[in-house]
Amino acid sequence: MNYSNLLKPKDVFEYVSKAASEMQLETYVVGGFVRDLLLERPSKDIDFVCVGSGIDLAKKVASLLPGKQKVAVFKNFGTASIRFGKWELEFVGARKESYNRNSRKPIVEDGSLQDDQNRRDFTINALAISLNEDSFGELVDPFDGVKHLKKKMIKTPLDPDITFSDDPLRIMRAIRFASQLKYDIEADTYEKLVSNVDRLNIISKERIIDELNKIILSDKPSYGFQLLFHSGVLKIIFPEMANLHGVKKVDNFAHKDNFFHTLKVLDNVAEVSNDLWLRWAAILHDIAKPATQRFNKKVGWTFHGHEDKGARMVPGIFRSLKLPLNDKMTYVQKLVKLHLRPIALVKKDITDSAIRRLLFEAGDDVEDLMKLCKADITSKNHERVQRYLRNFELVEDKMKEVEAKDEIRNFKPPVSGEEIMKTFDIPPGRIIGDIKEEIKEAILEGEIPNKYEEARNMMLEIGKRMGLAVKNDSI
Repeated sequence: MNYSNLLKPKDVFEYVSKAASEMQLETYVVGGFVRDLLLERPSKDIDFVCVGSGIDLAKKVASLLPGKQKVAVFKNFGTASIRFGKWELEFVGARKESYNRNSRKPIVEDGSLQDDQNRRDFTINALAISLNEDSFGELVDPFDGVKHLKKKMIKTPLDPDITFSDDPLRIMRAIRFASQLKYDIEADTYEKLVSNVDRLNIISKERIIDELNKIILSDKPSYGFQLLFHSGVLKIIFPEMANLHGVKKVDNFAHKDNFFHTLKVLDNVAEVSNDLWLRWAAILHDIAKPATQRFNKKVGWTFHGHEDKGARMVPGIFRSLKLPLNDKMTYVQKLVKLHLRPIALVKKDITDSAIRRLLFEAGDDVEDLMKLCKADITSKNHERVQRYLRNFELVEDKMKEVEAKDEIRNFKPPVSGEEIMKTFDIPPGRIIGDIKEEIKEAILEGEIPNKYEEARNMMLEIGKRMGLAVKNDSI
């Protein structure tokens, strides 16, 4: 079958074909672009393989493309790339690979198209479409990749035991593609994946977390996580999450399986948000339950303080997984710490003060916090779920009402530390913080409004009580 009519943007492939013809280089478009083309999925990265120098081909293509196109050359890898409009064009020479058991970095030699397809991770990524004049648009599919696309199957081109042992990152990639595409992993491929999971120890955590994040961003990430768990991968790469699995029972009291509960919460969040870090908050919201699990004969199993301990665990987990130790981590930590707070606010007699404190602590992340809290209601009792969700709506209405009146979400002290020092002619010190803290507490408790005049008057009262004299030019 000829696929030339599907090759879009048409001009890009015509330029590459012309360059290849002038250089007499056998050339193909390969890999993920071809897979996504057949699946009708959007793709901006186009990979080209030629039997020869990919760098030389890239330079020739750049000279033919309209405008002055820059070629980024990576000599160590024998590759080159061109950014053309929204497209990222990658060029490489066909190669064959062999591996040393202690490294996933291959020993690379020049090769044929067949050699290049042999080294691909999965049959659905080993597809190629010819850009050669005599066969332009023809599909080269030596491993039945099209058949596996139709069967929704992940399978390795060659012996899966060798494939996964040579490059164990392919274990993560197999699960990632299965999760993203909602495919099954072929039985023998899965069996050899499981038998090679210990080989993941030679892979850098940066490469592993890159694949894990792609699984987390799947439409239904629980599928990928169940594959990670049942294959034994999760225990190696993220033991804290694997430890959530299991149910203990004492005196007919049993708690829910926190692993599968977490997956349900993650899927619930995925239905309402594509934000990676909100999804991480869902993953980590109950991460401290194993450490805080206690049995009480009167009430059964408890997990008191798991939100606080979980928040304290977040930096260590981020550090271990090589996730960024920046505002993303702080965001996740905040949501983990606060995820039980809105549930306590469903009572009818909740005070404005409690609402103010939640708005103050959550700030601009309060909407995401509420998404997490709603996702956390996973009861099989439909009426119970609906009751909680209705109560959350009442809480959200109350939040809007309090925020409109008190402007707490992005709270800034109406009176600054500089003004306190200037008013009382005192140097920096603990007393400044004490005065600001007392004013803040008065605002949150509703004793004074969040306004400058009222806050300044209170500052003067506090200063008088502390025996502080007001500078004459500050009155």
